[in-house]
Amino acid sequence: MVETGKSRGWLQISAVLRPEQLAPVEEQLLVAGALAVTLQDAADAPVLEPAPGETPLWPQLSVTGLFAADRDPLALLAELHAAAPGVEWHSAALADRAWTREWLRDFKPLRFGERLAVVPHGQEAPANAVVVRLDPGLAFGTGTHPTTALCLQWLDGLARPAPQGAVNAPLEGARVLDYGCGSGILAIAALRLGASTAVAVDLDPQALLATRDNAAANGVGDRLTTCPPAELAAVLGEQKADILVANILAGPLQALMPEFADRLAAGGAIALSGILEDQAAALAAAAEPWFRLEAPVSSNGWTRLAGHRKNAR
Repeated sequence: MVETGKSRGWLQISAVLRPEQLAPVEEQLLVAGALAVTLQDAADAPVLEPAPGETPLWPQLSVTGLFAADRDPLALLAELHAAAPGVEWHSAALADRAWTREWLRDFKPLRFGERLAVVPHGQEAPANAVVVRLDPGLAFGTGTHPTTALCLQWLDGLARPAPQGAVNAPLEGARVLDYGCGSGILAIAALRLGASTAVAVDLDPQALLATRDNAAANGVGDRLTTCPPAELAAVLGEQKADILVANILAGPLQALMPEFADRLAAGGAIALSGILEDQAAALAAAAEPWFRLEAPVSSNGWTRLAGHRKNAR
């Protein structure tokens, strides 16, 4: 976990939504520059214990975006109203506090697939789990969001033997590339599940710092390298990844498709997330020249595309 330096406070933008409104509204908050997006029950409706890997939502939920205090609230509200005209937004100035500690009170261990668990520091881990220790911070990615959960489930699946006759790039001993690493959760999970090495890439220096700290806390810092995109070629050299995972947004994913193809070995496995359901078909078409994709998997309005690198022509 990484605490930010001193700040004069934050700007909070919030709205009450129906579950079907969440995905596009959340994407707009991220596009607008939200440093964090959180969800809460807006109507005191209980959600019963989910099955492993599920991320259920309440009938009414409150979504909150946290922005830097120097953002113009009127301009930001106008931008959000234009993108989501049916949503009633509210803004509030927040005094500076240790927000990571505030969120930690409600952050509980989460299971993904059969083996993987993400557990806050100081909390008891589930029995017989491969554990990633991670506290919430400003860098995106703790496993609570469907896009991250979909990737963690996929990684857990790669760590298990494939059914007879299935095509699978095993995780054991693999070189992993995590593009848009955020907190580093996906790279760290891959290493904890048996990958040999991982390279974590992000434009945000805060994310790279969080990834290094989280990797060290999980005992995998010596097998993980971080870098901004501009330095990736120098870091990888002639090596190619066996597994590539990218949890960002559909637009950047499409633009980066040739880069992903160049960085992934023939037959290597790829997972793309951060995709709205209605964006999946166009992104799959953009990937077709390089990747053989499986049927998309969706959760709460978000979709994961996964498959393998075709042999180079």
